[in-house]
Amino acid sequence: MPIIEFTDTSVTYPGGLIALKNINLEIEAGEFVVIVGLSGAGKSTLLRCVNGLVPVSGSVVTDGMEVVGASRSELREIRSKVGMIFQTFNLVNRSRVLTNVLVGRLTHVPRWRSLLGMWPAQEKEIGFQSLERVGIVEKAFVRASDLSGGQQQRVGIARALAQEPDIILADEPVASLDPVTSHIVMRDLQRINRELGITTVINLHFLDLARQYGKRLIGLNDGAVVFDGDIADVDDAVFRQIYGRAITPDDLLEGAEA
Repeated sequence: MPIIEFTDTSVTYPGGLIALKNINLEIEAGEFVVIVGLSGAGKSTLLRCVNGLVPVSGSVVTDGMEVVGASRSELREIRSKVGMIFQTFNLVNRSRVLTNVLVGRLTHVPRWRSLLGMWPAQEKEIGFQSLERVGIVEKAFVRASDLSGGQQQRVGIARALAQEPDIILADEPVASLDPVTSHIVMRDLQRINRELGITTVINLHFLDLARQYGKRLIGLNDGAVVFDGDIADVDDAVFRQIYGRAITPDDLLEGAEA
């Protein structure tokens, strides 16, 4: 069975904005999937369907559990299996790096332990191992605010890894990073997928990054899937189909930097 399955999935926000229209997709366990499309195409909404963060009609099955109509306890279980990586990092800047990473372990320890910072040794070890995966274990006791943007995003990846998830969702993880750091973060995500077999779904704006790191590409336009296939089959004509216009330098990492 696919680890993520959308069946006639639609999302309409309060006020009548239709963000997704009858999406039918299957993502297999262990896949590395890149989603592209213009701003407002529905990329972020699609990710948020996976762990029930948006109002959904139709069906979304995540890791064998139906998201639509799930109870609070069922949603907690679904979300415990899904690590999220955000464009804006979502770190507590005044806290140490290790403390931020251990947020990914909140469902594994009593609440009082996390509130008092009394993490069991085995939980801390998972945090250190997660930081080691992204090459910044030496920053464990540094305040998050003292890190560069790229380092903060790698803490975000380590926090997701600390959950020991079956799925990682990354929503524009390199949008605020420089080109060199963007490649570092994308290589981290690619390596984690290959070494740990964690299903990884990434929203990207930059098409050259999608070409370089993607294997399967899903293209969204106006809330609908207009392409789903191997990145090797994607050329500029396919990108024009997805974007509804010619590609511009702003659609490319190096072009945007220039």
